[in-house]
Formats: sequence, C-alpha cells, structure tokens
Amino acid sequence: VGLLSFGLVQGPDWGWSSLGVAGVMGVAAVLLASFVVRCRHSTNPLVRPELFRSRNFSGASVLAFVFSAAFGGMLLSIVLWMQDAWGWSALRTGLGIAPGPLMVPLMSFLVAGRLIRRFGAGAVIILGSVAFAVGRAWWAVAVTTHPDYVSGVLAGMILGGVGTGLVLPTMMGAATSSLPPSSFATGSAVVNMIRQAGLALGVALLVAVVGTGTGHAADELGSFQRAWWIIAAVAFTGVVPAFVALERRHSTTSASLGLDDR
Repeated sequence: VGLLSFGLVQGPDWGWSSLGVAGVMGVAAVLLASFVVRCRHSTNPLVRPELFRSRNFSGASVLAFVFSAAFGGMLLSIVLWMQDAWGWSALRTGLGIAPGPLMVPLMSFLVAGRLIRRFGAGAVIILGSVAFAVGRAWWAVAVTTHPDYVSGVLAGMILGGVGTGLVLPTMMGAATSSLPPSSFATGSAVVNMIRQAGLALGVALLVAVVGTGTGHAADELGSFQRAWWIIAAVAFTGVVPAFVALERRHSTTSASLGLDDR
C-alpha cells in the first residue's frame, strides 16, 4: 500500500510511463499478490480467506475501499483549497468543514436505521454514495477562486456528511451481520484495515491529480475541479458493490448496529 501510494504521488514528476513508476507499481503488485497467497495457504493467516465467502462481507469490503478513497481525497482537497486558495486560517477552515461531520451522527442514529429496515442495506448505501458523489460534483461546478462559502462549499459539505452518515455504519453492519459471532471482531478489523488502505490511496490520488500548484488561481481551480470530478466518480462506483452484493430489501443490519427507533 505504501509503494502504491508512493507510485501515485511520484507519477506526475517521474512520468507515468517511467521505469521508476513502473518498478514501484510492479513491486507493489508482487507484494500484494504474495500477501494474498500467504493468507490462502497459511495455517494462521492475518486475513482469513473464508470471510470473503460471504457475499455481504465481500461487497462491503469493496465498498469500504472505494468509499474511503473518495472520503480521504475529499477531506484533504477542501482543506487545501480553503487554506491555500482562499487564504483561510486553520480555525476558520475547521469551522467551515464542521457542518459535514455534524451531519454524520444525525444520519447514522436518526435516519439510517429506519431506511435500512424499510429498503435494505444496499439501497441505503446506494443513496449515501450518490449523495456523497453529488456533493463533490457540486464543488466542481460551484466553487470559484472568490471565497464564497455559502454558495460554493456548504451544500457540498452537507451532502458529504449525509452520504457518509448513511454509508459508513450501514457498510460496517452489512459486513458483519452475515458472519458467525466468532468472526465479528476479525471481520470488523479486516474491513477497517481495507478502509485505511483506501484512505491512503485516495489521498495519494488527490496529490497526483492536484500536484504542487502553479501559483495561478485559475490553473489551481482547474486542478481541483478535475480532482472533485474524479472523487465523485470514485464515490459513485460504490453503487456497484452495493447493488450486486448487498441486500436491497429487509435486512438485519440495523439490528446488528443497534440502529432502532430507541
């Protein structure tokens, strides 16, 4: 994962077809393949392959990687934009970000459980992924070089919080609800490991797209707009595992999370 991140970050400087990038990516691929082989044949593997026999667990794992990559890129991108392009202080930037995180517990505890019981985990994750993607598309269209927080950033931040609040707890519940009780802890740990890998690679992808900056506001805005469109596309791909692998009707996910009317 470290080598993949390094290859993505160095790609623009070294050249995507350069020997250095190809070598780093090649070694990363060999190491990841070796890890998979080791887990499949070891008597005490770090990741137990039988976990992925569950369709729900496999789908949630793919979703965890994809959504976390989009989330990592989103969070860093808006911090960089508000501080570097708009010249905001760290405190003002933090306050500007706050509406998004505030939506997460509201959606997780007050909305997600009811939607899961009525429509199933897959439908809730699809809704959350689309909301998150639309928020990034909003930034790509509405954000300008002029510091206009209300028109440019706020709606996208709220949509991001809504999407995160719907996706993350539902995803974790879907991953573990189909596993035997003896595998709950291991399954949760594996999904969180996959999430962390996705976050790292999402940040690396953002750095590769945005680059180091040219000092020209219009050029930098163009780079960030491309990044936001890419992040929106990555988030939207979360619809695929949710549609294919996860339940879209009545599910026990809300019960496993304790997301009930109480």
